[in-house]
Amino acid sequence: MSETLTVPKDKVLAAYSKAKSPRKVMLENLFGAKTFQPEIKERIKNLSDVIRENGISEKEFRESCEGLEPDEVAYKMVKEIVKAFNEGWTPDWTNSNQGKYYPWFKMGSPSGGGFSFFGYDYWLANSLVGSRLCYKSADLAKHAGQLFESIYKDFLTA
Repeated sequence: MSETLTVPKDKVLAAYSKAKSPRKVMLENLFGAKTFQPEIKERIKNLSDVIRENGISEKEFRESCEGLEPDEVAYKMVKEIVKAFNEGWTPDWTNSNQGKYYPWFKMGSPSGGGFSFFGYDYWLANSLVGSRLCYKSADLAKHAGQLFESIYKDFLTA
């Protein structure tokens, strides 16, 4: 009969940071390589990081955008951003209890011109975002929206 050991994560991470390559491999085999990866918000700082995280080359991405309108290129970028930050998570649209989040942008002038919208109807169900563009957490949606605001702006306004 084997015993189970409980090791605090901070101790494992500290051992990993001090270990040489063979010991790092051993720790990755024991605890899984993902245990030692920085959080997604730390790994992604720009679009190049997004593309790398999704396992495609920048050349492939550029070629896939050839001949597209600016808003279409921005849409492809936003899809890649959401895919990277969600790390394989996809929304379950049959589960109304599962949170689904997207960045919220206030565009336009303070006078109400520009991008402003208000609507209310008791019987109306409405979505203001494409279903594939939602995030698994509000924190990720806010972070990605702030980090890639210019890309979202191109997507929404181009």
